[in-house]
Amino acid sequence: MAKPAWKKFPHADEAFVYAGAALKKNWERLHRGDCEPFSADAAVQEAWRLYHQGEFHKACEAGLAVGLDGYNAANKAAMIYATYLEDDDQRKLELFKAISARCDELQQAQPKNANAYYFQAYALGRYSQGVSVLKALTQGLGGKIKAALEAALKLEPKHAEAYSALGAYHAEVVDKVGAMVGKLTYGASKDVAVKHFESALELAPDSAIACIEYANALVMLFGQGRMDEAVKLYEKAAAGTPVDAMERLDVELAKSELED
Repeated sequence: MAKPAWKKFPHADEAFVYAGAALKKNWERLHRGDCEPFSADAAVQEAWRLYHQGEFHKACEAGLAVGLDGYNAANKAAMIYATYLEDDDQRKLELFKAISARCDELQQAQPKNANAYYFQAYALGRYSQGVSVLKALTQGLGGKIKAALEAALKLEPKHAEAYSALGAYHAEVVDKVGAMVGKLTYGASKDVAVKHFESALELAPDSAIACIEYANALVMLFGQGRMDEAVKLYEKAAAGTPVDAMERLDVELAKSELED
């Protein structure tokens, strides 16, 4: 049976095409959130080029064709596609499971590759949201997500996206099981969630996704008490200038949050 086609990125933009030397020149800004090192391999660079312009399926295939060194590009393309563009829930879960499996392989081969851990945590986190966070916690996924994020941050202490994800982990756990069980069973707390989000925004102050995740967590943890703060974060995210396809999807997400 033929695999379903991937949907097209709906906001194609010339500004997201980093041809030739432009990719390396803009690399630091493009990867401020995930601290992915620039690769000397032309095929890996091409996979990332395709990713940044929103050609997620081609980017994933190009990354996989390289082998292990292309896994991070393939995984990020698949995870952003699954999060924002795939609307079949089952297909989404399959994509996240495949990413996590490739990350296991990459961790074995390249134990110092921070994104081998971060992308796994991201995929398992989204998978958990898909099957229900409570169900995922009973399956032991919580511990795996937390350990992977802590491993990523140990390897790369400036990993803003890992801080954001760890903040979201703490917020989700406290929201689902309560403050006391969250702290005793999963080592999760509101204060630690807030601290991680603050770290993420310190490292990447203009990150739309860091603002959105922080806003979501404030609403989840404090309700109306910190709603004004959450709205300001959504507004900041919605006003951002995206430099690639992922950031454009984040900005669109912030706009839709404000409309709700």
